[in-house]
Amino acid sequence: MFHKLCLLAFILSFSLYGEEDVSSLFHDLALVNEVNKEINDALPYHYNYFLMGGYFSTPSARMNKVGTAAIGFAYVPPYRNYAATLQALERLELGVNYTSYIGIPDPAMGSLGFGDFTDRGINLKIALLQKLDGFPYFPEIAVGLEDFYGTKRFHAFYVVGTKEFLNYNFEATFGWGKGRIKGFFGGLGWTPFRQFNIPVLNRLTLLGEWDATDYQNHIFEHPKGRKVKTRVNLGLTVSIFDILQLSISSIRGKKVAASASLNYNLGDSQGFFPKVDNPPYYRSPVDVEPVGYLRSERELSHEMAFAFSEQGLNLYRLYLTTDENSGRSLWIKMINNRYREERDIKHRLENVLSALTPSNIDSVIVVVEADGVPTHEYRFRSVDLVRLREGTISDFEFQTLSPMREPSPPPNAFEGTLLYHRSKAIWTFSIRPRLLTFFGSATGKFKYSAGFVAGPDGYLFDRFYYKIQGAYNIKSSMSDVGDMDMLNPSQILNVRSDSVRYFQTNTVALEQAYIQRGFYMRKGWYGRFALGYFEPAYGGVAAEFLYYPVGSNWGIGFEGAGVYKRNYRGFGFTTKIRKFDGFEPRFVHFIGYQFFLDFYYDIKPLQLDFKVSLGKFLARDVGARFELGRYFSSGFRFSVWYSMTSAHDIVNGSRYRDKGIAFMIPFDFFLKKSSRTYIPYALSVWLRDTGARAATGKRLYNTLHEERESYDN
Repeated sequence: MFHKLCLLAFILSFSLYGEEDVSSLFHDLALVNEVNKEINDALPYHYNYFLMGGYFSTPSARMNKVGTAAIGFAYVPPYRNYAATLQALERLELGVNYTSYIGIPDPAMGSLGFGDFTDRGINLKIALLQKLDGFPYFPEIAVGLEDFYGTKRFHAFYVVGTKEFLNYNFEATFGWGKGRIKGFFGGLGWTPFRQFNIPVLNRLTLLGEWDATDYQNHIFEHPKGRKVKTRVNLGLTVSIFDILQLSISSIRGKKVAASASLNYNLGDSQGFFPKVDNPPYYRSPVDVEPVGYLRSERELSHEMAFAFSEQGLNLYRLYLTTDENSGRSLWIKMINNRYREERDIKHRLENVLSALTPSNIDSVIVVVEADGVPTHEYRFRSVDLVRLREGTISDFEFQTLSPMREPSPPPNAFEGTLLYHRSKAIWTFSIRPRLLTFFGSATGKFKYSAGFVAGPDGYLFDRFYYKIQGAYNIKSSMSDVGDMDMLNPSQILNVRSDSVRYFQTNTVALEQAYIQRGFYMRKGWYGRFALGYFEPAYGGVAAEFLYYPVGSNWGIGFEGAGVYKRNYRGFGFTTKIRKFDGFEPRFVHFIGYQFFLDFYYDIKPLQLDFKVSLGKFLARDVGARFELGRYFSSGFRFSVWYSMTSAHDIVNGSRYRDKGIAFMIPFDFFLKKSSRTYIPYALSVWLRDTGARAATGKRLYNTLHEERESYDN
């Protein structure tokens, strides 16, 4: 495309301005190309021992490519550090650390098998000035916070600048910090073989740093980590296939430290395998014979149903009716069970309809349905479909002429003729592995349960969606995990802090068995009702109403539910729930109810979405839950949440607010075909009862948003 534009520019310039101006044009194009190359050219990116961009102990101002996630381990005697990092935005790097003090038993539970004393921390770095800002002679500048939330044992604030000298394969960093990083620090990096076309060797970087960490005076430092022989740390780092990074260095002039990390750009990834099993876009046969003597209505419906099926789409209804201009029209209802991108679905529809729409049909209406709810529709004029097939109209023009609209109801018996009707699948059986993790048991830091979940879902009477899910734990280390915080037992209703009890069984457990009915009312208004076992801990009834018109980047809804707490075993419910008075448990009468006013907002240019829920939570606390999510063109999504409620839940002398992180990875990352399934994972900072809410089935906003959206790179 770039070459074609250059050729066109050359022709126009030559004919309009002459030879001298053409020379000037090529000079400008060469300059632009050189600037772009310099902006995109970079030295190898390296993580420090906290898995943030930097050297060994010190940070740098550099940022990785947006969407890159990393996990790693560092041995930095006398510490072990486990970490994860995400380059959430061009100017925001976010990381979490789990640091273990080697040989220092936990003072409270070390004797019970909990192990060494540990600390959790959150780090962030914000870029103030980058190369892409257009100041090539200035260094990149960033500010950062280490361990800025929680106990803050490793807390530090810093300002740092980094300058790359690409001609010399060299970079230099200078910064200043306060807190654990005290005073001026700096670093140097040299990649001597960067221009060599030898894998691994061309990513080898020699690093040196001036470590300003205040080891001697920092009160939370490990007793064996206070002595400093020299603040100069020297070592090297190497990247293997740009996925695995290995580092080794001296530390404090006393020991040798090392780290290993895996990084991968989940944001830009199209999966680990090409989607070779996806059907190609429909091309032939082309049949535009009018409906009538030579092409019956039955033949038309069979052709359409077969073509939709070949494309991985499901045709459920086809009517012959009239449109608003009294022309002949086809009304189609379809369901997409395969593709994540709205753009992909629409292109497949366009190709099928442009090839198979009869010439005596004036328009085609396609209503897309998901989870029993019509989400939106497209209206295609037959004349535009013909022009698209013949190539006399561009894709951009066609998209402009056929925008997404609010769904219309099917024609009644007086308005149209039903040509094709297919019932929705009564049941589809699915099975997948599952790994549950718990942190912070008194008898060990990490507990897990590995098994699988399986069960059918489908539709009853073509209207009611249901889901049944059973679970079986094959291997678990959770048998000795208690359901009480030994140091800070929750003093509010234990609606969630006893959840581990539901997974401490090696028998088959029924986790979900619910039915729900969704419906579209009018002009952006949707609703649903649900009944049954919503999750392992709760079952009951729920209702939700949502206003989310087509084309809007915001929505508002109301939801409420009445639930009973399930027994830890079997199918029954209980009306008794535990509540501690100090360390003494008692059981009180409990019927759970929750209701929320929900606000949704999607900032599409930044690929950020917000959700705020105001209302009453399960433990009868009142307040708000805030969620900020970052989604990527690949389908990967990362989010954080924070709740502020009236509950006075005290942990280690401070009032606790529910908070955590979550992410979803598309399952088709690991497949050779598209899939709408996601692998979810969520981790709360602490399993407590404040800000807790019960699941209530499939949420309306998620259903509509996933069906309507496409994400650009």
